[in-house]
Amino acid sequence: MFWTGSEVGFSVLASLPDTSQVYPLLGRPQDSLQSEADDYTLSYPIYKGAKYDASTTNLTYSLPPPKTFSGADSLEITLSFLSPVTPTSTLRQSIPAAYLTVYVEGSFDVNIYIDVNGQWVSGNRTSVIEWDLTQQEAVGTTKPLKTWKVKRQSEELFAETLDQAEWGQLHFTGPADVHHESGTSALLRQRFSRTGTLQNEIDGSFRRIMDEEPVFAFSKAFNLANSSTKSASALFTITHIQDPVVQYASARGLTYMRPLWKTWFPEDDNVVQFHYGDFQNANILASNYSEQLRIDAYKSGSTNYVDIVALSARQAMGATSFSGTEENPLLFLKEISSNGNSQTVDVIFPAFPFFLYTNPKWLAYLLEPLIEHQLSGQYPNKYSMHDLGAHFPNLTGHADGRDEYMPVEECGDMLIMGLALVNSLTYSDDAEAGSIWSTVEGNKDYSIQNEKPFAMNNLGTHEGIEFIDERWGGGAKGVDQARKWLDGSYDLWKQWTGYLVEDSLEPHNQLSTDDFAGWLALQTNLALKGIVGIKAFSEIADLLDRPGDAEHYRNISETYISKWQDFAVSRDGTHTKLAYNWYGSWTTLYSLYADAVLCFHPSLTNESSSTLPPSSFAPSNPQPQKPLAPRTHPSGRNPITKNFIPHHIYTLQSDWYATVMQKYGLPLDSRHLYAKSDWEFEAAAVASKAVRSDILDRVALWLNDTVTDRPFTDLYVTEGDGGFPNPYFFARPVVGAHFAFLTLERACGGRGGEGRAFLEGEDGEEGEGEGEV
Repeated sequence: MFWTGSEVGFSVLASLPDTSQVYPLLGRPQDSLQSEADDYTLSYPIYKGAKYDASTTNLTYSLPPPKTFSGADSLEITLSFLSPVTPTSTLRQSIPAAYLTVYVEGSFDVNIYIDVNGQWVSGNRTSVIEWDLTQQEAVGTTKPLKTWKVKRQSEELFAETLDQAEWGQLHFTGPADVHHESGTSALLRQRFSRTGTLQNEIDGSFRRIMDEEPVFAFSKAFNLANSSTKSASALFTITHIQDPVVQYASARGLTYMRPLWKTWFPEDDNVVQFHYGDFQNANILASNYSEQLRIDAYKSGSTNYVDIVALSARQAMGATSFSGTEENPLLFLKEISSNGNSQTVDVIFPAFPFFLYTNPKWLAYLLEPLIEHQLSGQYPNKYSMHDLGAHFPNLTGHADGRDEYMPVEECGDMLIMGLALVNSLTYSDDAEAGSIWSTVEGNKDYSIQNEKPFAMNNLGTHEGIEFIDERWGGGAKGVDQARKWLDGSYDLWKQWTGYLVEDSLEPHNQLSTDDFAGWLALQTNLALKGIVGIKAFSEIADLLDRPGDAEHYRNISETYISKWQDFAVSRDGTHTKLAYNWYGSWTTLYSLYADAVLCFHPSLTNESSSTLPPSSFAPSNPQPQKPLAPRTHPSGRNPITKNFIPHHIYTLQSDWYATVMQKYGLPLDSRHLYAKSDWEFEAAAVASKAVRSDILDRVALWLNDTVTDRPFTDLYVTEGDGGFPNPYFFARPVVGAHFAFLTLERACGGRGGEGRAFLEGEDGEEGEGEGEV
């Protein structure tokens, strides 16, 4: 099923030659079979359930033994789908392909049949498709292969039907010893049910997708009865190749952008063969990520949290397409289901905790197209653009400046993400890295100097696995990378900050990222985001040694945050309002998360808060002497020594959330009972442990109690049946915000989580000079 709910043809059957029984395992191939046929018997397997992690989904079935095998155990079949998340290998991540391994275990023979149809290459059932079978010889350690190639006869470049691409080619690959056949779906499935095999024939009659539905099938015989091991497997891959992937209004004009992997594999067959032969390495890297994610999520939350982030990882990546070259890699993103916008800033923003935790480099690749386009002068407004195109894959910009109007939102988002990216680069040792995978490196030869700070022309080998990224940042190298990245775009960051100075303290009537909730003036959460954005720019200016700008914007942000408290907090001091002038309202103040993750709360998260080493002699002066010159800080900036947002704002919001919690979680604000799971998790990350656990458990309850055949939503009703309000949001990358706990735990040199201690009452009463270090 495609994420919209439309069908995509994919069927798996198993047959037992000893009994002529045929079992549907996946899809609905039984619709093509007769319930009472003379030469086969349609039966149904015992479904034993699914197991999944961040990269793998395993579906397991049990088939009873034939009567001739009395006393034998049932045969077990596992369909193992691997869509690798490989944070240490961007090249592998850029390949739009997945693995299916069929594992069988038992003491009697079984045959497996798999087919795909033309719905993989078009959302229009009347599209005429064409196909071919190629047989590739062995290359290196990769064995000979067979590949079905399917595409529209007349591709429609950069067009979609119901959000499904109308250009690109499907490659369905298996080992050379499988049987193959193309033809009408019912005929092939019935033939396999009768004979347990296929005829190695190709139907040459190209036609519409549903005109005598042509399918492209492989069958594999597993002869277990005479095997000593009683287990076997077969590997298949599915690759969807698009070249170009998008059209993009770059600095040099409208450009057809090729896939990133093309730099290393110029021909389609090259990448298909590499991907197939790379299964063991891809599995090792993906398993490493999944296991570390499981460990971190369990420590940070619970088994419920383990499941939620595992569900979210592939969904966050599924909205993206890698492009560009090794000198200038780019990552393009589609705003799935809400409207299909391209490179939407306020969709990248909720997703960014996932990227910071997994591979901050990919966040840089997401931001680069937006920065390049606006630096080229193709966008007329002085605030940040909302998106790069009204509908993916057409990133043609908004030369008229009439993109969706969220000026404070987008400026704040960009500045917060920009500084977060800088922080991910500027760590002193491996233990302080924001992503554990940032410190893995395949090439320790730093003599290669790149014009671009985030180029990929220095890949290497790690523990015998090729194509591993070089280290991300760290030490002097990381500071240099951050400065090189920001230097050419400094005026743009400053321009956005200037807009926030004008309009963030008292935002005029406009949309925020929650645009479905409508226009609103004086939005409390939106104002806070803008003010944090101004503070973020002061840190950027400090890094680039612009002390005048740094001090100027730091002073403005501090003045604004003081006034914001007066405007934002309710008269009884128990919570923040939805809007300054909306008395009796309340809001989820998820912009607090930016303050924490950017390390603006240093009293408990910043190493600068530590005192000088103890001396064995009492000082003659009770006040230790200050150094004559500021210490060199590994971040390349002056250390932050004062809490930006006071403790009590965190505390009152955390306490308030506990009072307005609903059955399935924390509503977005006082207007409705619907929740946004992305903002729930960011709010929970900066709440007390009790509130954090309560939100997590209620979201897990919603996942377990409700039934849907759609991907993970981020917008749902917290009461009643927990259904979906209109608009219907599914499969959106914003679920990357579910990683908020994990990202904060590793932020600020690994002390981000410790910064929440005051929420548990561990830091005493607040007093005069709160937050001073």
